[in-house]
Amino acid sequence: MSDRVQRIVIVGGGSAGWLTAALLAAKHGAPSASPIQICLVESSDIPTVGVGEGTWPTMKNTLQQIGIAEKEFFTRCHATFKQGGKFVNWNRTENDFYYHPFNVPLGYGRIDLAPYLDNVRDYAAESNFQHHVCEAGLGPRSLSDDEFQGQCNYAYHLDAGAFADMLREHCVQKLGVDAIIGTVQRVDQDEAGYLSAIALEDGREIPGDLFVDCTGFASLLLGQTLGVKFKPLKHILFNNRALAMQVPYTDPQHPIATHTIATGQPSGWTWDIGLTNRRGVGYVYSTDFATEEEAEQTLHDYIGPQAKDLNLKRINFESGHRECWWKKNCVAVGLSAGFVEPLEATALMLIELSGRFLADNLPPDRAVMQVMEKRFNQKMAYRWQRIVDFLKLHYMLTERPEPYWQANRENASIPDSLRDDLLVWSTRGPITEDFDSAIELFPAASYQYVLYGMGFKPDFTTQAYLYDKDRQAYQILARNRQLADQMLKTLPGHRDLIESWLAA
Repeated sequence: MSDRVQRIVIVGGGSAGWLTAALLAAKHGAPSASPIQICLVESSDIPTVGVGEGTWPTMKNTLQQIGIAEKEFFTRCHATFKQGGKFVNWNRTENDFYYHPFNVPLGYGRIDLAPYLDNVRDYAAESNFQHHVCEAGLGPRSLSDDEFQGQCNYAYHLDAGAFADMLREHCVQKLGVDAIIGTVQRVDQDEAGYLSAIALEDGREIPGDLFVDCTGFASLLLGQTLGVKFKPLKHILFNNRALAMQVPYTDPQHPIATHTIATGQPSGWTWDIGLTNRRGVGYVYSTDFATEEEAEQTLHDYIGPQAKDLNLKRINFESGHRECWWKKNCVAVGLSAGFVEPLEATALMLIELSGRFLADNLPPDRAVMQVMEKRFNQKMAYRWQRIVDFLKLHYMLTERPEPYWQANRENASIPDSLRDDLLVWSTRGPITEDFDSAIELFPAASYQYVLYGMGFKPDFTTQAYLYDKDRQAYQILARNRQLADQMLKTLPGHRDLIESWLAA
């Protein structure tokens, strides 16, 4: 490795590798005067996991940054709009649901509407018209809106395999990334322990100054070569296996849900994601509480008779992350950095954030790299802690009786940081001041939706004198009802929106 960073080697493809390559190349590799060379090495015989079909609204900015038009993205990836998550039967076993929408509540940052509601579980419906848009199956925008714009905040559902293919083509043809097909046989290090090159099975050696490990669960560079240990989180997040199926529509005009549907099951939960050409449906569960046969039956029961003719994909995983994510001249992105169950679609979001950090803070030399290593690890440690806390929050307030759900309520499985937050929130709900970091992934609004949706009601009477804004609260509640009525009259159906837009 030279002291200057001029050649970046990304090892591994898939969404992690190609999205990172795109973010780096869009900023550093495209101009002809740039000294930065970016190459990506991927094996032709290592399949990607390929079931990460949900994104966060951050993906809108990412697509714009790397130069992919929204209409092309929809066409190539069978994409649909995602306006949040609907959580069905997480608190009780039937007739129970709440939304975590992407719009913040009306009055957010000025007033928490929860103390003024008769039933706190109605929080999303009363404070956010997007709840009603989702329930009605409407898209987040009209046909007259420009790309990446809309009346409602949104992300996407997508075909992960098609997304990786599109990114590969875009990186190679538009952004100048050098794509190399080959299987890594050996990783070389210099006398200081920095990675210097990777050797492929066909004898080629690929030198580099900065390496990005996108080798998935294997973590070939950061984990195996540099010895960064994996920190398991199974004592907090119990799920360790997923079963997935691609479910064709029986009717080509079948309505498409404009949100992820997450349904609580006896030993985990099912996801249901609607694309334009099919649904992606899966069951994520804990093998400590269900056998594989029981899990398959749960998935079949959810899908119905159609399931018996579909291929089943099995994915084993352990929730956790590396003890650090950047060591020497190696940065792990994607599954090589860590993975927690697919709840709240954090996987692609973390890839985006990691790739953007690298693009915005690409070190010019080894001295600066050491500073960036420290800063990146500090940010990622905070992000992972917040992610784990937020995901655990979904489980620990349940009233479901099954052993799986009751185990999630046990104090030993709840992080101290989350217990501290819940103690504060026992007398007042989450507020923006609780989340004052510039790198928050889930703001106070996200916690409000989940807490209140699960029926957690702070004892607002302990400081009742603070909640004297009845007139303001009722005006906001009335305004939300007015906006909901307006949206229900003007926004098109989700499938109609996509088909009309793509045909225009």
